[in-house]
Amino acid sequence: MVRQEVVEAKEELSERVISVTRVAKVVKGGKHLRFRALVAVGDESGHVGIGIGKANEVAQAIQKAGSVARKGMIAIPLAGTTVPHEIRARFGAADVLLKPARPGSGVIAGGSMRAVVEVAGVKDVLAKSLGSSNPTNVVKATMVALSRLREPDKVLAERKAGSAAKG
Repeated sequence: MVRQEVVEAKEELSERVISVTRVAKVVKGGKHLRFRALVAVGDESGHVGIGIGKANEVAQAIQKAGSVARKGMIAIPLAGTTVPHEIRARFGAADVLLKPARPGSGVIAGGSMRAVVEVAGVKDVLAKSLGSSNPTNVVKATMVALSRLREPDKVLAERKAGSAAKG
């Protein structure tokens, strides 16, 4: 049942190219150039995924990254148009902070973080990238933060269930 919802949602996904870099491998005859693309994909209503693709041409790299992102999509809880609570997450040397914002604030975030939260469907958020500015690690740290978000109602229910079992 969950799989069907994701398949239906794939039809209206928005794709955002975050970065395209040229990578070179030194071989006997010289340098072998390839392209590496970082892409964020989301349905703008609580589902988001990121992907990295490498190919000999930019278009193929973007296409591969998009398919990887679609396969690894996660669902995130939203509190209206913002995130339910403040969260801080790390990936490598990249450290990101996401804070809920009042309606109408907009997405206040830097480049690669902005792309991920916008395709996820977050309309109002205050975000800060701390530490490394490497786009790949910042995007992965953002995904870690989004995956750790929890709905307040579920947390409250878990705490009540835990206290009922003790007492």
